[in-house]
Amino acid sequence: MIDDNTDNTLYTEDDNIIVSETPFYTLDWYVKWIASIFVLAAMSLRGVEGYEMYDLCLSLVGVFLWTIVSFMWNDRALILLNVMGFSFLMKTFIQIFFIGS
Repeated sequence: MIDDNTDNTLYTEDDNIIVSETPFYTLDWYVKWIASIFVLAAMSLRGVEGYEMYDLCLSLVGVFLWTIVSFMWNDRALILLNVMGFSFLMKTFIQIFFIGS
């Protein structure tokens, strides 16, 4: 069993030490994992007929949360990727729900 703590160190059953690059249980840690779950859930529905709206909504939430993480990390590449991804998804959302096409 792997024991984890907030000092970025993991200890395995045979006392091997694995050091993580990112801290555990910080706000950005929780947000990135929740965002990843939303994105993966959306991807699992992608291409399934009748579930396009669920895919779109889950993607919007996931990408929005990843945008928050990218600002927390001050990572310009992630900021650009997620802001543009959110913009594209929001455009589609507005077209479907408000314009009707």
